[in-house]
Amino acid sequence: MKLLSSHDEVLLLAILYLEDNAYGMTIRRQVSQATGRDWSIGAVYDPLYRLEGRGLVESHLTGPTRERGGRSKRVFQVSEQGLKALLAHKRIRDRLWLKVREASSQNRT
Repeated sequence: MKLLSSHDEVLLLAILYLEDNAYGMTIRRQVSQATGRDWSIGAVYDPLYRLEGRGLVESHLTGPTRERGGRSKRVFQVSEQGLKALLAHKRIRDRLWLKVREASSQNRT
């Protein structure tokens, strides 16, 4: 399994958080708020399409919406494979952070 980048991780977590409301602009808002930096729409859509190509996210178009002037939204969701990758990534991070804490506490003694 290929490791996720931190960028991928943030996007996948935002999609999980947003649930059925995970489309380009809401994902952009969420990751900008979470990271404290402004993400361009290209910094969101390019990796989303790459993640979709890897089978980690799926997307579909909604019906036309009045608030978007009759245009559809492309809504994203994390696939089962994406959730497995995200959980594996979390386990790796958790193990590494535990080792860092253990090493740090040993160095203090």
